[in-house]
Amino acid sequence: MTSRERFLAVLNGKMPDRVPVTLFICDQGHFLNQMCPDVDPWDFEALQLKVIELQRQFGVDVFVRQLFGLNDPLSIHMGGLNVSRSTDTWEVHTETVQRDHARVERSTIRTPDGTLTQEMTTEEIRPGTFLYACTEKPIHTPEQLELAVKYEPGMPPEFKQQAREKVQRLKRALGDSGIVGSWSPHGPFNNASLLVPLEMLYCLFLTEPEFYDRLMNFAMNRILDYTRAIDEAGVDVHCVGGNVPGGFLGKSNYDEYILPYERRYIEFVQANGTPAMYHNCGQIMSLVESYKELGVRVVEPFSPPPLGDADLAKAKKLVGDAYVILSGVDQVNLLQKGGVDDVKRVTERTMKAGKPGGGFIMQNVDFLEYGTPVENVEAYVRTSLEHSDY
Repeated sequence: MTSRERFLAVLNGKMPDRVPVTLFICDQGHFLNQMCPDVDPWDFEALQLKVIELQRQFGVDVFVRQLFGLNDPLSIHMGGLNVSRSTDTWEVHTETVQRDHARVERSTIRTPDGTLTQEMTTEEIRPGTFLYACTEKPIHTPEQLELAVKYEPGMPPEFKQQAREKVQRLKRALGDSGIVGSWSPHGPFNNASLLVPLEMLYCLFLTEPEFYDRLMNFAMNRILDYTRAIDEAGVDVHCVGGNVPGGFLGKSNYDEYILPYERRYIEFVQANGTPAMYHNCGQIMSLVESYKELGVRVVEPFSPPPLGDADLAKAKKLVGDAYVILSGVDQVNLLQKGGVDDVKRVTERTMKAGKPGGGFIMQNVDFLEYGTPVENVEAYVRTSLEHSDY
């Protein structure tokens, strides 16, 4: 099998010749910046091509995840309302201030019925590596929500064609070496967390259920056109953020207040047959069976302690063939900070826990960090491949 055939077999519920073995490399900064420090951090296509090149050099099945450049305006993924353009009823004024290594963009949005404000911060934590956050959320009250519902501009008309061109260029470069995924818009709860303060969101379904329902529906409806356009662009899999409603909320809260909205969105994402991969990088074990009801094709990344609470062998037994598990080894405490022998031992143990019965993809559980020794990555790849055959 080619790497592409191997991935697609697993995603379609079939048994491949061996476990797909891949690397999660973020398409800006972090490990990519460590390996390719001279590439312009704002040349997103060049960065994504480097992700493909690096994975080929390490000898893995290539899985490249497009985020930067595809998610434009970036507020789709990083937070806040759309301040990338103004309309007659959505007048945006943005002031940019540089604070040490952080660029702060404070926006005032004037509508016929009232004003909204938000703040986006981009911090360069080291040369070429950036953190993005909506540091002042735009919605705090039902009245502010209604302004956004009524007046926020929709998807720009040029987005669809631009997305297709970006995805197809990457697929041509990739060929049969693997698959192209997109960081498509988050699930509704994650998306809502980009618009309202977290401390409010985590209790809103109990304290103000009507406000919560209106918010969740807006959080979903505002991104459907983007999701459809990314799907039509030809991606092989949608990576969908689901980490904010993590296991710490408890199964009963998730099932009653969050799952119905997430399931509707996943149904939309997968309506044309493209699989969705639901991303919960924190506590997950209490939600393993809830994700069966979600209807999603893949769940990742089953972070082991101390980053998460995943027990991969137990999860495999609970999941059965309900969805594919994408999991692997700790990218911080093992790959970045551990020794080669530790990497070999844990990688072998992880592969033996994950592969029985199929439905498994091996990967570092989250993106490789800056300062990860190359010899550790090589040991992970070599050991994974040695134990990947069915």
